[in-house]
Amino acid sequence: MSAPSLFSPLALGELTLRNRIALPPLTRCRSEQPGNIPGDLMVEYYRQRASAGFMVTEGTQIEPRGQGYAWTPGIHSAEQIAGWKNVTDAVHQAGGTLFCQLWHVGRVSHSALQPDNQPPVAPSAVAATGVRVFIETGPAEGILTAPEMPRALSTEEVKAIVELYRTAAENAKAAGFDGVELHAANGYLINQFISEHTNLRTDEYGGSLENRLRFLKEIVEAVSAVFGSQRVGVRFAPLFTSTDEERVYLGLVESDPHHTYITAAKLLDTLRIGYLSIAEADWDNSPDMPEDFRADLRRTFSATIMYAGRYTPQKAQTMLEKGWGDLFGFGRSFIANPDLPARIAAGHPLNEADSASLYGGNHKGYTDYPYYSS
Repeated sequence: MSAPSLFSPLALGELTLRNRIALPPLTRCRSEQPGNIPGDLMVEYYRQRASAGFMVTEGTQIEPRGQGYAWTPGIHSAEQIAGWKNVTDAVHQAGGTLFCQLWHVGRVSHSALQPDNQPPVAPSAVAATGVRVFIETGPAEGILTAPEMPRALSTEEVKAIVELYRTAAENAKAAGFDGVELHAANGYLINQFISEHTNLRTDEYGGSLENRLRFLKEIVEAVSAVFGSQRVGVRFAPLFTSTDEERVYLGLVESDPHHTYITAAKLLDTLRIGYLSIAEADWDNSPDMPEDFRADLRRTFSATIMYAGRYTPQKAQTMLEKGWGDLFGFGRSFIANPDLPARIAAGHPLNEADSASLYGGNHKGYTDYPYYSS
């Protein structure tokens, strides 16, 4: 039996994806203000890319405390739900499939972004280093600044945030999304609970790895009760090196990342989620993910595995042939090429993404990238 190609259909639970080329979650900071509401510009952006087999929105905060960057969208107000409904309607009319990435940044925030200028919240009072957050200083203007020291959540507050994830999933369903992805990567709140470096708790959510995974487990159960577990995905960013401190995002490299994330994958397999998304290190000259981890992950997790991180069609096809992955996110390529699947299929050259317009702004570098014409 021959290996599938990037253009082979893929069953994701009861959904059938028309190809294996995915738009991964990409923060673009284009929501309308005030209110962090998806507007017409975001509708057009996602509609343009609906030829992807699978799409995940940019990180979408589940509550006001979940915001760490100016102009990122939410999924906690009626206006935001209505804005996202316009997005999902446009994507579905174009034949696409779209999941909402549910996001809470935890400690990676600043009082300027928090309700009543309160400090950010986190598993423990451990400040984030090596990262900057983006705060608004005026209309369409802002600055990068260091996150502030967070306040540790009480046990009761942790349980309340689990319920906020459930509500966010209900809101996503009302907005017409096909499912939800939990952002458990890149040093944000769920990752902060998992990490031995940021979770110093002594209650049921801290200590052993099993306890540190409890927050994730309870959130998966909560959102699965809304969508069904097959319409739920989880994103991890297992990092295996800390040799370049400026590039290791937030420095959350566990002492035994292989054990940490294979254990997490076993848990998610028992919870029967639809897919696991792996964000690989994507800076220039970043090391490849260890092959033994890829192989163990495939043996451990029985459902769909999605990878992203400077993938080329050739690298993705190799992963398919080895059986290590099923679905592949092409981030910067999809930013600059709204017709990416057609370009890959025909072997057409790709536009280059403009780094100056990745975050914030208007249609420039967002919805004005050209489709291919011979």
